[in-house]
Amino acid sequence: MAAPESSPSLKVFNTLTQRKESLDTLRPGEVRLYVCGPTVYSYVHLGNARTFTAFDVVVRYLRYRGYQVTYVRNITDVDDRIIHAAQASGEEPQALAERFVRAFDEDMRGLGAVEPDEAPRVTGNMPEILALVQRLIDVGAAYAEGGDVYFAVAKWPGYGKLSHRNIEELRAGERVVAGEHKRDPLDFALWKAEKPGEPAWDAPWGRGRPGWHIECSAMSVKYLGQPFDIHGGGLDLIFPHHDNEIAQSEAAGKTALAGYWMHTGFLKLENAKMSKSLGNVVKLRDALARVDAEALRLFFLSSHYRNELTFSETALTDAERRLEYFYETLQRVDERLGMREVNTAVGTLGEPGRFLRAFEASMDDDFNAAEAQAALHALFTEMNLLLDRPPVTDRERVSATLAALRAEVRPFGEVLGVLLESPSRWLQRRRDRLVERRQLDRVLIEKLIEERSLARKARDWKAADATRDALAALGVELRDTATGTSWKVRDEPEKD
Repeated sequence: MAAPESSPSLKVFNTLTQRKESLDTLRPGEVRLYVCGPTVYSYVHLGNARTFTAFDVVVRYLRYRGYQVTYVRNITDVDDRIIHAAQASGEEPQALAERFVRAFDEDMRGLGAVEPDEAPRVTGNMPEILALVQRLIDVGAAYAEGGDVYFAVAKWPGYGKLSHRNIEELRAGERVVAGEHKRDPLDFALWKAEKPGEPAWDAPWGRGRPGWHIECSAMSVKYLGQPFDIHGGGLDLIFPHHDNEIAQSEAAGKTALAGYWMHTGFLKLENAKMSKSLGNVVKLRDALARVDAEALRLFFLSSHYRNELTFSETALTDAERRLEYFYETLQRVDERLGMREVNTAVGTLGEPGRFLRAFEASMDDDFNAAEAQAALHALFTEMNLLLDRPPVTDRERVSATLAALRAEVRPFGEVLGVLLESPSRWLQRRRDRLVERRQLDRVLIEKLIEERSLARKARDWKAADATRDALAALGVELRDTATGTSWKVRDEPEKD
């Protein structure tokens, strides 16, 4: 696919302007994207994972559309929370951070996320951070006091323009904490003076470490330039983190930081935002231990990325069932088509490409993956209709249509990060997981299936039906095909 000069059809909701705008990139055919990554003081939770999945799909779709994407997602490995967690565990802060960096990378691979082109860390970009702090001091936008360096919010009249907050209202709710050297309650730390037992670096204004916000300005500009195209993160980062990024970056660079700002909605658990600070989190790795990664992705993508999404066991179960339906359909199509050559010259029934066009239209509308899933469901409904009720006189055209529809599944899957496995392999793993979850006796199940097979060969239909009923009582469903009998496990056993 040729790289697009611009995409007036692709709309992006810009938090800065509070409206959908056509994607007009600074360099034709290129998108430079920065996403705020994790602060590595604990394991990533499902709320974080939802954000990273949303931007994973954004990257995948932009590349599908022909853009050359440079994707940068940072890692905060120096922070108050890391220091406090290290003190609680008795570790050195950098050792703790490194441990959770490895865990985060492992979890992202488990989720099937594409790797960013760059994953810069604070500790690896200290020269750029120091240079940016010095630049802000030089232009009069920051000041050093007692070894700390603060951004002077009063010197930047556009402060709060991303969150659309009034600076006087913000000032009324702020206060100076004991030990801080702020001149204004709204001023925020660019550099924090060294404290005993904390990591520190040499700086012209005294040894210390960066404040939270300065790192993203330094690293995004280093790897993407200023301005770049899209800056993303969770809704909770709009204020103060992204407002502060904009203020310090624009004060130093005298130009906008990013053209488009995208933010994901909260993931809720029991009517509260999922948050480490609140203690109501589900770790991504714990979820991946019990639910398929592709099913988890379907759950995250079941609502528009800007909307609030509620986590529940029922929602995860529904996502796994949808995915099972997809893979079972693909297995049936593959069995129907077999290895033989399909005669495409006979043409197709209807217009298979309409599903992919509907998918693209949804994704072009602010990356609406939830709506795009409706096109995916419609495609699978069409395949099942052709499998279950094919036109009797059009067998060749049915096969050609099924082949065309089967081929369309691939771009859907590559963008959403699902349906990328062999159907038989995925269904086998699904069955194994349910056997373990339900604590079923696999030896007994296979013994009963063999007994039924022998009864069927002996044409003892009564015994065969009785064995099928016994299996059904265990929650096992059978499927008889020309090549033999396969079996699956229902999520819940049938009730009398």
